[in-house]
Amino acid sequence: MERTLIKKKNIDKIAESYLRLQTPKENRSNIICFFLILLYLIGLLPIVAVPFSLSYFIAAIIPVGIVQLWAIIYLIDPYKNEKSYYLFFGIYGVVNTYIYFLAIQKMIYLNMGAKGSGPLVIGVLFFIALLIGMNWLNWKALYTGTYYKLQQKNSISVTWSVVGGAGYVLGQLILSFIYTDSAVFILMIVCISLLSIFTAFCSIFIHRYYYICKNINLVKQMYPEFGKPLSERYSKKKKRKKKHSTRNIIR
Repeated sequence: MERTLIKKKNIDKIAESYLRLQTPKENRSNIICFFLILLYLIGLLPIVAVPFSLSYFIAAIIPVGIVQLWAIIYLIDPYKNEKSYYLFFGIYGVVNTYIYFLAIQKMIYLNMGAKGSGPLVIGVLFFIALLIGMNWLNWKALYTGTYYKLQQKNSISVTWSVVGGAGYVLGQLILSFIYTDSAVFILMIVCISLLSIFTAFCSIFIHRYYYICKNINLVKQMYPEFGKPLSERYSKKKKRKKKHSTRNIIR
């Protein structure tokens, strides 16, 4: 269910396209879905799988524990904490991508038997490049009007975004080919790498959070109920309905 968007003629179209926000209820659903499937099932399961490594587990559980505790705020009251959710979700994207990075590293070192620091250094470079690349593409899409054109259903070229994601997957694929000929592990690494593109894309919400803070007056124009508790949102709607019904009676 989409939230009510109040359109005004003096609102910049590019800014409006970037500030099309989900409802707090949808934000809460995202947390439950993404945490259960992307973070716990696909991310942590390979970390705790055989062969178990305490060092990998500790490296994963600390950031996961932090974002999990942080997520409780939005599960309890996603309405009042609506603005900070975007910062949280961006950090979640970084953490989830990091967990996928650890899962791939564990497979390369413990399952494939790689030695030396080479795979780790290359993996770290891929990880950093993916996050920086996604945020640069987000900035480019915003200020070139790509988001606006997409929402207008115009035909545009997104070759640059496809190449960026494919480069990361190809890099991980080459790295896995060097250390193993197991089709199972290669397929697993490719699948996790593909999901890493999506979780890295979620990190752009950090920029969106600061964009919202910078343009909070514009956000309030578009969504007057933004950041207000659920009780205040419903009470205002009820008042509007009462006024409307009163006017109809008078008529």
